[in-house]
Amino acid sequence: MPATDSAAAFHVPLMSGDDYRESLRGYKPRVYVDGREVASVADEPSLRPGVQALAFTYDHARRPELAPAVLATQTRGNRVVNRMLHVNESAGDLLNKLEVVRMLCQETGCAQRYLAHDALNGLAQVAARIDDARGTTENRARFENYLDHVQDEDLSLGIAMTDAKGDRSRKPHQQANPDTYVHVVERNGKGILISGTKAIVTGGPYMHEFLVMPSRNMGPEDADFAVCCAVRVDAPGITIVARPAGRPGEKLEHGDALFSRKYGQSTAVVIFDRVFVPWERVFYAGEWEHSQVLTYSYATHHRHTCIGARAGFGDLLIGAGALMCEANGLDPDEKSNLRDPMVELITITESFYACGVAASVYAEKDAYSGSFMPEPVFANIGKLLLATKIYDMHRLAHEVSGGLIVALPGPDEDHNPATAATLAEVLQAAPGIPYDKRIQTARFIEDLTASYQGGWYSLISLHGGGSPAAMKKEIWRNYPVGSKVELVERLLERGVLHDETRAITKNRQPGKCCDTGCSAPGQPVMVPLPASRRGDGQV
Repeated sequence: MPATDSAAAFHVPLMSGDDYRESLRGYKPRVYVDGREVASVADEPSLRPGVQALAFTYDHARRPELAPAVLATQTRGNRVVNRMLHVNESAGDLLNKLEVVRMLCQETGCAQRYLAHDALNGLAQVAARIDDARGTTENRARFENYLDHVQDEDLSLGIAMTDAKGDRSRKPHQQANPDTYVHVVERNGKGILISGTKAIVTGGPYMHEFLVMPSRNMGPEDADFAVCCAVRVDAPGITIVARPAGRPGEKLEHGDALFSRKYGQSTAVVIFDRVFVPWERVFYAGEWEHSQVLTYSYATHHRHTCIGARAGFGDLLIGAGALMCEANGLDPDEKSNLRDPMVELITITESFYACGVAASVYAEKDAYSGSFMPEPVFANIGKLLLATKIYDMHRLAHEVSGGLIVALPGPDEDHNPATAATLAEVLQAAPGIPYDKRIQTARFIEDLTASYQGGWYSLISLHGGGSPAAMKKEIWRNYPVGSKVELVERLLERGVLHDETRAITKNRQPGKCCDTGCSAPGQPVMVPLPASRRGDGQV
């Protein structure tokens, strides 16, 4: 239900970007960047692009004209909350989440805060399953209390999922150093103590809290490693070792880092050393048989979200490529050698985004929690496409832009009286476009595609949310190959009957049009937004 249709609903107060920065000053995490300890995350220059990216998401959520999409009504309690902290109640919620993430990443490249949405949705599902298995309501209540806390405070959550892992051929309990995985080292009446290492925590230094989650399916011998809990980033015993966010204050070899000095992402290794977690923040500890549920549900939600994120990045490449064509004095309408790669770039971006839309429309209602989950085949296909096509997207941007994007003299020459006038004359192409505008566009494309940051976008697209092998496994596991086999066998008039014991036909699906054969699962359409939502104007 759109927030604007809920006049009687309680609107949870939302922080502004400045409020968010100030809130960070109330936390005192132990953070190291480039070998030195950071005194204040909010004021640290090396982390500024990441803080600015998160601040943008806060300001974005307060724009009244975007409220139908960026806010969501939570039926329980009739509360209007930030969509990045909402548990989906319909297919429409998933569609709106996808669109909002695309909008955010058009501006920031990677908005980061959306990981909280994916983790909270996965956690809602596993909490309900544990309760159903036990015949209790304790876990649901504990999760709902935490969800209310996160929404009321409008927090940003760092998802501490990927363990250091150690020897990849060994399970957690077989590691020579148990701290390569986060695990429970002690239990008492007040809570648990955890130790171990999470290796890739997005935005770790400038989050408010960490959601600690298992990174793999566990067996009974790994029960101590099957732990899910929430902790403040400055809890005693936590050390955050992070890399700078973006390229603050730096120059590219051939120009300013026009984009990545403004917005970027830090990733962190987070070390836990006997960190105390009270029971009210522990969602499970030892329930190894439920670890797979959380990793699977979170991964599916996150792969779906990644589709919107990289579509926003694709929008940046499409716009920059078109601008570069214009600045070079060439018109793709007239030049097929430019039009064809531009169309290919558009096709790639909108193809994987269409998979995200399909995964939303065909969303599946979780039988335990009642929340909605993206259809896994479309979600994984979309993520696989963006993961493997990101390199083609960079190549196509290079193809339409020309070699100038890495052959330019450095930006200092723009202000050198001995060279600036000459460069402005000889490096101008289209008569109506000044030299500085052409060069600015070229340096923007270099920053996005041919710099350290460009390589970062490629790698994070490839492995973020799981490797391509993981997506392929899920596509094969969920795709109804059995239905296709039986279709062909009927056409061959073999007269065979469905056999549940036959491996090749065990995965079947009667149809995708709806959940019951006559009704759509939840709200199947997005709420209306201003025309600018897809980048037609200012977002």
